[in-house]
Amino acid sequence: YFFTQKLSWNNINKFPNTTFRWIGLDGSSVLTHMAPAETYSAQCRPGELINSVKKHKDVAYTNESLYLYGNGDGGGGPLRAMLERMRRMSNVDGLPRVKQAHPSEFYKKVESSARELVAWKGELYFELHRGTYTSQSNNKLWNRQSEFLLRDAELLSTVASLGAEHSDFAYPKEELTRLWKLVCLNQFHDVVPGSAINMVYRDSDKMYQDIISSAQSIRQSALASVYGAAVAGSPAQASGLAVLNTTGWVRSDIVAIPASQYAQFAGAAAVDSGRVQVRQSDGAVLVPVANVPGFALQQVGVDTDALRTVEHPASVTQVGDTYVLENRFVCVQFNGSGRITSFYDKREKRELVPAGAAGNVFELYDDVPGYWDAWDIEIYSQEKCTELPGTVVVVVDEGPLVASISVRVPISDGSELTQTISLAEHSPRLDFACDVDWHENRKCLKVAFTWDIYSDMATYETQYGVVQRPTHRNTSWDMAKFEVCGHKFADLSEFGYGVALLNDCKYGHSTLGNTMALSLLRAPKAPDEHCDMGRHKFRYALYPHAGTFSESNVVQEAYQFNTPLLELPISDPFASSVLKLRPFFSVSGARNVVLDAVKRAEDDERSFVVRLYEAYGGHARALLTSRLPFSRVCKVNLLEEPMDDGNGDGIEWLKHSTALEVPFKPFEVVSLRFTL
Repeated sequence: YFFTQKLSWNNINKFPNTTFRWIGLDGSSVLTHMAPAETYSAQCRPGELINSVKKHKDVAYTNESLYLYGNGDGGGGPLRAMLERMRRMSNVDGLPRVKQAHPSEFYKKVESSARELVAWKGELYFELHRGTYTSQSNNKLWNRQSEFLLRDAELLSTVASLGAEHSDFAYPKEELTRLWKLVCLNQFHDVVPGSAINMVYRDSDKMYQDIISSAQSIRQSALASVYGAAVAGSPAQASGLAVLNTTGWVRSDIVAIPASQYAQFAGAAAVDSGRVQVRQSDGAVLVPVANVPGFALQQVGVDTDALRTVEHPASVTQVGDTYVLENRFVCVQFNGSGRITSFYDKREKRELVPAGAAGNVFELYDDVPGYWDAWDIEIYSQEKCTELPGTVVVVVDEGPLVASISVRVPISDGSELTQTISLAEHSPRLDFACDVDWHENRKCLKVAFTWDIYSDMATYETQYGVVQRPTHRNTSWDMAKFEVCGHKFADLSEFGYGVALLNDCKYGHSTLGNTMALSLLRAPKAPDEHCDMGRHKFRYALYPHAGTFSESNVVQEAYQFNTPLLELPISDPFASSVLKLRPFFSVSGARNVVLDAVKRAEDDERSFVVRLYEAYGGHARALLTSRLPFSRVCKVNLLEEPMDDGNGDGIEWLKHSTALEVPFKPFEVVSLRFTL
C-alpha cells in the first residue's frame, strides 16, 4: 500500500485521483490513496470532514477515505479536544461517518469491495519543492559517496567471508547495518533534501565522516582478506600496483599514481624522464589500464616509455582564443570564455553544437521563492538569467593520455568558479571538475548545453530505472516539470544519436527544447542562513553516444563516473597467483542487465544475496556466474523472502557449471539468494 497527501500541494495542476492503482516502471502496481482532506495535521473540525467527501475524486469506485489528524511536523500528535470532537462527530447527520481504525483496515476494505479502480502509470511528479534537488550540495555529495562506498564494502566483505580460501574473515554485519542506518537517517526529510536547520547539517557532517571512514576501513580489511599476502601492508612495501573493477563489465581508464610511489616501482629517474605523463595539478604520474574485467583484479603496467605506445593520443591546441581538446573519438572547441562552440564526433561524422549556440554556459538566476526558501525553485525564476563568461582559459595537461584546460569564471565580487576540463585518450567522455567558492544570496547557478538533437522527451535516471519527461511545455502538466529530479545522468537522444550529461552528486535537471541544464548550487537563507556558503568540489561530464538511449551504454558509463577503479599496492611474489583468479561474479548475454549489489543474507550466515536489474526498459536473459561456492539458489523479494507464484521463478541452473540463466522483464529488479 502507498499513502501520501503531498500532491495536494501541487502549485500548478490538481492531481485527478484519490484512490487508484499506481503502476510502476516495471508494470507492477500498488494500491494508492491520497487523503482528500488534503492535510496530514487535521484539527478534527466539521469542514475538514465535509472536504473529505467534496474532494474525493474517486467516490464512484469507493466512498471511504483516510483522515489524518493531530499536530504534526514537530511532534505533538492528537490533542484531547480533537479526540472529543471526533467522538461527537462520529455519527452526525450532514457529516460523513467517521471512526478510528488502523490504515490497513481501510486498504483491505478497498481491495475487497471497491469497483475497478482507475490507474496512474509512471511517476507521481510533485509540483513543488523543486529546490530540494539542489540545496545543501555537500550533503548530497557525501550521500552519493556513502551509497557507493557501502556498495563496495558489502560486496568485498561478502566475498571475503564466504570465499573458501579466506573463510576466517568475519562479515561486519552489525557495523554495516549501523552505517546503512546512518545513511537512511540522513535520507529522511528534511536532511538530504537540504531543507533542515544549520544544526542538522553540522550533525550530518559528522555522521558522513563516520560512514565514509568506517566503510573505507571495512573495504580495506576485506581486500586484505580476499587477496591475502598479495596486498602490500603499506605503500612503502609495495612492488607494484593493481586495480580492482567493482562494476560488472570490462572497462578501461587512466589511473593516477603518486610520483613517489611511481618512482618506487620504476626508479626515481622515471618520473622526470619525459617518457611518462605527469599531471600538472598534483604531480601524479598517469598510467593507462585497458580492459579490466568486471569484479576482478588487474595489474597496472609501469612502462617507463609509456608515451611512445599511445597510438591515438589526446591533445590540446590553442589558436588565438580558441582551444581544442581532441582524441580519436571527438574534437571539442572552446572559445576564450570556456564555452563549447563545437563538439564533433569523428566516428559518426556529426557536429553536436548548432550554429550560434554553445555548451558549458554558466547561468546565474535570481532564486527568490514565494515562501519556502530552501524548498522551492519557482517557474518565474527561469524567465531570465545572467550568463557568466570565463575570463581566463589556460592549457594545463597537453597529453598524450589526458589533455586538459582550466577555466576561471567569476560569479560575483564574492564568488568564483574554477574548472578543469579533461579529455582522456581512451574515451569520448569529456569531464568537468569544478572548484567553487560560493557566497551568494538567493541565487541559483546552472550549467547549460545546447545540442543539435531533436526529441520530445529527455531521459533521467531514477532508482533501478529511468523516467522520460517532456522537453516542451505544451500543457500545464508539461510546464510544471521545468525542474526535475534525476540521479547519475540525464540523456537527450533522437534516432541514431544522443548525449548524456553525467554527474557525481547533482540531482536537479531541466531540458527545454534542445537545451539541457544541470543545477549546481543554490543560496537559500531559510531555514539555514548559511546554506551552501563556502567551498564546493563536484564533477559532471558529457558522454556522446551512437543510437538512442536504449541502444547506448549510458547507465554503465554513469556507474564508472561514480565508481573509480580501486588502486591496490601489491607485493611480489604473491601477486601472480591472485591476478589469475576468476572474477567474483560475471554477467553476460544481456548488456541491459546491471549487477548492483552483493551482500550477506540478513537471517543466514551461509547465504548471500545478489541483486540485479534491467536498466533500459527491455526483456533480457542474462547469464550469471559466481566464483563463490553455493549449492542452491532461489529468487527472493527485497525483504529476502522466497518468491513462489506457483509457476517457478524462471531461473535455469546450467548443468555441470556454476552459471545461472536469469530472465528479466523491463526494469525488473531481481534478487537471488545463494546458499552454501
